[in-house]
Amino acid sequence: MRKEFVSAQEVAEKAGVSRSAVSRTFTAGASVSPETRKRVLAAADELGYHVNQLARGLMRNETGIVCLVGSEVATPYRSVLLRELTQQLQSVGKVAMLINTDRSDGSVDRALQQAIRYRADASIIMSGMPDKSIAQLCLRSGQRLVLINRDDDQLGSLRINLDDHECGARIATAFVRAGCRRLAFANSEAGTPSLMGREHGFVAAARRLGMDVVVQRFGHTGYDAGRVLAQRLLTRSDRPDAVFCATDLIACGFMDAARHQFRIAIPHELCVAGFDDIEQAAWSSYDLTTFSQPVAAIAKEAIRWLQANASEGETPTGVRLNADLVWRGTVRGA
Repeated sequence: MRKEFVSAQEVAEKAGVSRSAVSRTFTAGASVSPETRKRVLAAADELGYHVNQLARGLMRNETGIVCLVGSEVATPYRSVLLRELTQQLQSVGKVAMLINTDRSDGSVDRALQQAIRYRADASIIMSGMPDKSIAQLCLRSGQRLVLINRDDDQLGSLRINLDDHECGARIATAFVRAGCRRLAFANSEAGTPSLMGREHGFVAAARRLGMDVVVQRFGHTGYDAGRVLAQRLLTRSDRPDAVFCATDLIACGFMDAARHQFRIAIPHELCVAGFDDIEQAAWSSYDLTTFSQPVAAIAKEAIRWLQANASEGETPTGVRLNADLVWRGTVRGA
């Protein structure tokens, strides 16, 4: 059956009121008498009427649609960020549209063009992976833009970053205090600003403490990369006694290889730390010392700026947040 949408005019005729009375009934804060509101709502319920928010938004030049642009959306951290962003967007009356950028073909551009045709108001790019051309396309289409964990220098956008350098320095100090002297950093080859910031901060802090760091990078940012990185680092003659992994997924793969392939006791022979504080990090099989991404604060800053930007013209260029160190059992003394 073909779906027939009920119009506001039909509701007005059913309720015996004017078309403008129907509009006022469904507009927050608008003036309408209790009796008129009651009649309109009863007629709308009987007819199955719903406000056409897209049409209403176009009249105000604002649709309420926000694109969430990101890669690796199935990974634990990204799925938590996605959940928090959608919940907070919904709480302020926005509608989220997900654009998955895992594929490198033309499907991403086509999806973004589709979102632009739907007059999306804004885009939130959720990671450092999507190409910078995507951000530029969003801005050219007139969208407001939020960039999370990126270093793009895009005028008119809000950048939300963590102090990754400081996190790297903090865990280097923790390793040294635990008696570790042979430090390593396990990273992927993604090269995103956040991953490289952790690496650079860790290496710089270790050098200030009089130690060099062995850095290994491999593959995509995930569990399998952690297993390969463990094989590379733990077969060295100068095997590290402490490893900072760029993410928790890498750390989980690294720990499993260390324990099951090399029979290394953690933390007695090897200290390990990760980043993100995904759900799995707290599981008893990992009990991983890690940094907690302030996901709720990231989403709050993004939505606050989009709301303020739309109504007040506020245009800050950057917000820097801190990640808390969560002490668990993979670092001695934790």
